[in-house]
Formats: sequence, structure tokens, C-alpha cells
Amino acid sequence: MSQAVPGRAPPKRRDWSWRSQAFRGLVYQIIAIALIGLVVWFLAHNTQENMRVRGIQSGFGFLNTPAGFDIGEPLFNYDALDPYWRAFLVGIGKTLRVAIIGIMRTTVLGALLGIGRFSRNALVRGLCYGYVELFRNIPVLLQLLMWYLVFTELLPDPFDPVKAFGVFYLSKGGFQYPVPVLGLGQGLAAVGALIGIVIAWFYRRWARRKFEETGHVRSMFWVPVGIVLGCSVIGWIIGGAPTAWNVPHQGDGMVEGGAALTPEFIAVLLGLVFYTSAFVAEVVRAGIQSVSHGQIEAASSLGLSRGHSMRLVVLPQAMRVIIPPMTNQYLNLTKNSSLAVAIGYPDVVSIANTAINQTGRAVECIAIIMAVYLTTSLTTSAIMNWYNKRAAIKER
Repeated sequence: MSQAVPGRAPPKRRDWSWRSQAFRGLVYQIIAIALIGLVVWFLAHNTQENMRVRGIQSGFGFLNTPAGFDIGEPLFNYDALDPYWRAFLVGIGKTLRVAIIGIMRTTVLGALLGIGRFSRNALVRGLCYGYVELFRNIPVLLQLLMWYLVFTELLPDPFDPVKAFGVFYLSKGGFQYPVPVLGLGQGLAAVGALIGIVIAWFYRRWARRKFEETGHVRSMFWVPVGIVLGCSVIGWIIGGAPTAWNVPHQGDGMVEGGAALTPEFIAVLLGLVFYTSAFVAEVVRAGIQSVSHGQIEAASSLGLSRGHSMRLVVLPQAMRVIIPPMTNQYLNLTKNSSLAVAIGYPDVVSIANTAINQTGRAVECIAIIMAVYLTTSLTTSAIMNWYNKRAAIKER
């Protein structure tokens, strides 16, 4: 006969009796899941049956048929004879382009505005405060329309653009700028930049650890920037140091050559960045205010400047407050990009609208849109939650 080991609790037996609260909770959860599944099945079956009675075709088979329409400024090769699934990929890529670039610029601008609210200069504080109150209180759709009207009504015509340094052109047709002719040198430069980013990341970790151990401040910006640029230049030199550029020039009636950003893309990017950065600025300001003033005094007693104390002491502690609401703003920017359809930017919503008009597959196209935004939102949340946990572990 076995006996319990002294000092150790006997193993718990799973109680399958109805008197067990855990067992009842499990049963209730199974019943709830079954009911939800039954409701979803009923709605899907009822919708499909009604569509069959009315002669409305359903299914995703249309994705393999030719789309029959062009898409402006595609990120990869696309032709009107390509299937619908490829058109949707172009729209998804353009949505991600706006979201990723917008998130990066919103983070930088919002952080600067939030920190600027604590500036000793009254003019800087006033400008930051005025910016926040102006852009966050105007609906984002109106801001998109405003920027679109600026680029399509107030700028000169493409045959008479505004020139800068002889290589930049701005007109109603968009913004044209020079780009390097892609080759081995540019590819190796990009690889070198990625390697430099990794090295710079390890350097920042080492510099922060040394600061915590010794209190000696090392460069946390210029040295990492120099590392990235240096590695990129080394890769460019190894690739033959190419210097060929595709420079735009004034042609017959319009600017030719180089690369271009359409007015629709610039308008949606500026509208989303200016609108969301106003909210990000308030998030950063709240995070900084959550740090005890004694931390700032302690940093000053160590001889740190105001900038060093903000960057090395205050902001790392404020991140635990900043990251969760910052995630919401990233999600809002990504979802608000769907408003770009109002100014004709061909994102995934615009592609879906065109597909609905041509094929009548409204349910399927809306399901694709929902899946795209759900996937991007869940991915963004997962990345930010991982970063939040990592920041919490470092704080301990």
C-alpha cells in the first residue's frame, strides 16, 4: 500500500462529477462552442441557399479567371490578363506598403512630438500641442481628401512641374525622383546594410549594459548609424561600386525616367501619418509622465544631460506604458488605410470593389478583405506583444 511522501501534497484526481466546478465549466464551454458553430453553419447554409435560389453564383473559382483591368503603380509585374488572385496580391502589397511605411514614419514623428511636449522651449511645446490638437480632431477621411485635393488641384500640371536640384519633379502627376540602376553593387549594399543593422543592435545592447554597469555614456545613435552606413558602403564597393542612376527628365509633355510616387499614394500616406502620429504623441507623453520625477533627478545626479537622461533612463521605463496603446494605434493606421478607396488608391479594398462589380461575388470578396485585415492585425499584435514581453523581462 503506497503512502504519501512527507512534505509533498498528494496528487489531485480529476473529478468528473457534476458537483465539480471545473467539470461543469468544461461542459459549459463545450456547449457554447457547439452553439456558436451551429449558428455559423446555419448562417452560411442559409446564405448559400438563398444565393442558389436567386441564381447568384458562389465560390472562389473566379480567382483563376482573368481580371480584365489594370492597376496603377503595381509593386510587381501585373497585366490585365492575369487572374484575379494576382490582382488581389497586388492590392494586398499596396495595402502593406502604406501600412509598413506609415507605421515607421508615425512612430518617429509621434515620438518626437511626444518628447517635444516636455521641451523647455515654449515655442516647441506650443507647436507640438497645436499639432496634436489640430490633426487628431479632424476626421481622417477629411484629411485624406484634403491632401488629395492639394496634390491634384493646387500643384502645377505635369508638363510644367516644380523642379528641385534638376532631378526632383513635383506636379499633379506625382513626385518623380532619381533611383540607382539596380545591379550587384546595390544588392550587396542592401545585404551589408542588413548585416550592419544586426551589428548595430548588438552594439546598442553592449553599450546599454556598460552604461548600467559603469554609468559611462556611449553613443547610441551616431555609432550605430555609422556601422550601418559603413557596412553598406563595403558591400557597394565589393559589388564594383556602380554609380549609374536613372534620373528623371522633362520629356514631351511629362516627366520621364526615374521613379515616381502617385498623388494617391502620397495623399493616403500623409493623411494617415499626420492623423495617427497625433495620437502616438499623446501615448508617448503619457508614458513619459508615468516615470517618477525621482528617476530624472537621479539621472541628473549622475551627470547625464537632459537628452541622455530621456533616452537612457526615462524612455526605457516608459515603454511598459507606451507599448500597449501604441499597438492600438498601429492597428488603427492599418485598418484606416481602407479609406484610401475614397481617393482612388488601388489597395485591396479597391481591387475587391472592382471584382465585385465584374463578378458579383460580393460575399467572397468581402471575406477576402476581412481575412487580409484580420491577418495583418493579428500579426501586428503578435509582434508588439512579443516586444512588450521582452521589454518587461529587460526591466526586471
